[in-house]
Amino acid sequence: MIASLMMYARPELDAAHARYWSLIRDRLAARGITSPEEMSNDKNPFAVWTAPDLLFSQTCGMPYRLHLRDQVQLVGTPDYGLNGCAPGYYRSAIVVRQDNPRQSLADFAAARFAYNETGSQSGYAAPYATAQAAGFWFHDRVQSSGHRLSAEMVADGSADIAALDAMTWKLIQRYDAFADSLRVLTWTEPTPGLPYITGPDQNAQEIRAAVSEAIAALTPEDREALCLRDLVTIPDETYLAIPNPPAGT
Repeated sequence: MIASLMMYARPELDAAHARYWSLIRDRLAARGITSPEEMSNDKNPFAVWTAPDLLFSQTCGMPYRLHLRDQVQLVGTPDYGLNGCAPGYYRSAIVVRQDNPRQSLADFAAARFAYNETGSQSGYAAPYATAQAAGFWFHDRVQSSGHRLSAEMVADGSADIAALDAMTWKLIQRYDAFADSLRVLTWTEPTPGLPYITGPDQNAQEIRAAVSEAIAALTPEDREALCLRDLVTIPDETYLAIPNPPAGT
């Protein structure tokens, strides 16, 4: 069996995530479901998501609708209580440097855009849709391979603008000093958040119940650290309705 909670992993949250996983394991065991003691957060995400023995992980909406929907089951979507979003939804903060005088997204049409990867809903697909609505798409683009790295590139001047998952931006503001040099230029429209998934042969309903109970059992300190509020159901068709950037964009 393999499991991971890699999407919002940071050293500052390792202990809280470990306790959260322990609570999930206890609730799974009570239902006769065996789970690994340790999470595989250091493995390639797709290697985890497509593993034949996948028990539990968290993915992004874009990989789910493009690659995973026929290989995994949705368990539920964690609600992080994000401002401006319905339960279980999130959006992207489009950030620039505090000292950059430009005020509208269109003002950045010729700017260098940092993105984590082209397969990211919050880092690429959402800003693509937002920029298209403003009449352009960034021609000067640089891949950072991580939301936090995109934010650092804007902070140090190697990029001008980036789109960050709202939950990641919240953690950057909490833990990273360079956040003070950034400001939110605008927000993308909310879309379904990062769902928990399980393998095709697992009992998704029992896993969902175990995770819901684990969230309810978190200490107030861990609940606040992880920003976990609840587990909600967002239908498969809602994820699949979100448009993708055209191939090669």
